Amino acid sequence: MPSFLTEEEASYEDITNDDCNTVNNSFGQGEKIVYKVYYNWNFVWLSAGEVTFEVNETDHEYRISATGRTYSSYEWFFKVRDYYFTYLDKETLLPHTFIRDVQEGNYTLYDKVNFDQVAQQGTSKRGKTKEEAKLQTFEFDNCMHDMLSLIYKMRNLDYEHIGAGKSIPAKMFLDMETYELDIRMKGKVPKKWVKGLGYYNTFQISPELIAGEVFDEDAQMNIWVSDDENKIPLIIESPVSVGSVKVVLKEYSGLKHPFSSKVEK
Repeated sequence: MPSFLTEEEASYEDITNDDCNTVNNSFGQGEKIVYKVYYNWNFVWLSAGEVTFEVNETDHEYRISATGRTYSSYEWFFKVRDYYFTYLDKETLLPHTFIRDVQEGNYTLYDKVNFDQVAQQGTSKRGKTKEEAKLQTFEFDNCMHDMLSLIYKMRNLDYEHIGAGKSIPAKMFLDMETYELDIRMKGKVPKKWVKGLGYYNTFQISPELIAGEVFDEDAQMNIWVSDDENKIPLIIESPVSVGSVKVVLKEYSGLKHPFSSKVEK
């Protein structure tokens, strides 16, 4: 029996069934986005550090980095030096290499993951440091993302046609585990205030979090994304095990499109 779908339903089916091939229309060579990170502790918001995302492009891949660090004035409490890299196929936005090199307080981890998206097999060279890392192998379902590549896939979702209340499934490999997550669309939020930058028309989305040491079982992340072709996360709010974190856009350069979501009050 044929299935008759409305235009909105057909568009949503196309979006949810397109795990393996994401067309990039939102970012490109030279994009740099800097965020300021705030930590709420005992009802006091502390300006804790910054995270910088950068995009470099070759003929066949995007090379994306994310660097996070605490301000020196905050390091008496908790020092962070985090480095993430992902290398994405330009045709699909699927990763073939993901590197995570982090120092968070007394915790350190080096993890270099190689994905063979065709064979659905991978390797992880993992340990407390790069010198101590040991090689492990794993298998995964098709079209697997890492935590950084998933951000850039999300920037290419068609928010306009997803519809409030709908969810987009996503798969992510992290810490030798595969997670199936939902990204829930909450709808348009006009004139969202971004500290230091002004008002922006936005979409609000809520990605599912992985419960564990950082996030509680019912923790919910909220992201306000610019309602323009760049689809830049402007504000990210998330509870953590102790307190909460807010990430706010500070500055940007090299955007692929005009930043047209900014509006007057």
